[in-house]
Amino acid sequence: MPATANSKAMLSLVMVSALCLSVAWSETVHAATPADAIVSTELEHGFMGLYNLDFNGAQKDFSVWQAQHPDDPVGPVSEAAGCLFSEFNRLGVLEQQFYENDASFNARPKLTADPAMHSRFESALDRTQTLARARLSENPKDQDALFAMTLASGLEADYAALIEKKNLSSLHYTKEASSWAQQLLAICDHCSDVLVATGFSKYIVGSMSAPMRWLIRMDGVSGDKQAGIADLQMTAQHGHYLAPFARVLLAIAYVRDKDKPRALELLTSLGEQFPSNTLFPAEIAHLQSAR
Repeated sequence: MPATANSKAMLSLVMVSALCLSVAWSETVHAATPADAIVSTELEHGFMGLYNLDFNGAQKDFSVWQAQHPDDPVGPVSEAAGCLFSEFNRLGVLEQQFYENDASFNARPKLTADPAMHSRFESALDRTQTLARARLSENPKDQDALFAMTLASGLEADYAALIEKKNLSSLHYTKEASSWAQQLLAICDHCSDVLVATGFSKYIVGSMSAPMRWLIRMDGVSGDKQAGIADLQMTAQHGHYLAPFARVLLAIAYVRDKDKPRALELLTSLGEQFPSNTLFPAEIAHLQSAR
């Protein structure tokens, strides 16, 4: 199978599971708390900062969280996520998430990373894995540790694919992330927001040609376009932490399906909710100018 096509489908799963499970972790902690009574933590506030492209502010929040929870692997993996998405923003990768077709994805360039940021990224991931494996050795069902390992592998896959354009390496990390995610989902059936982690991958794989879907299924990845949309709509309508991100993914799906009115409706509401995120008005302008 061509490596680019394979890793493209797998990458979509990782992009969702990486950022989404990072916020979904908060859902596992506050599952018994009414949504309107949830008290914002530094970790939650940091990820909201990422939605608003406030990377410096997010890293300050993550640093506070790590100081307060030195044995929690969620802290350093959140720092790693901040590093990665800061690089995505600097290199223009975030804008390119609205790939309108496979050709534009496959033509993406290899990018030049910031060596200092890459070093900080890898250091944070090393600390994540050390802390997570220590907790898993005592309790194989530790939800925070399983989440952290899922996110760590997902972030590695994202970096390999979208910055270094190393598709085979990305596929390797993607499979690791999928394995960790399944372990987490097996013990966290009340985490409804996690549906977003499956929705976009189902949609992307389901959008491929029948021969490609068959080949990818041999790697253990199945696709169902309509089921994927249903998963994303469920989170967008009923999710808490991930409702905004599910709307982003639905907007991407609608762009790919040439459903401009629905895409514009979602992007407009997202722009109002996160006014500091320049991605939304830029994509709105692009869609309005396109014929």
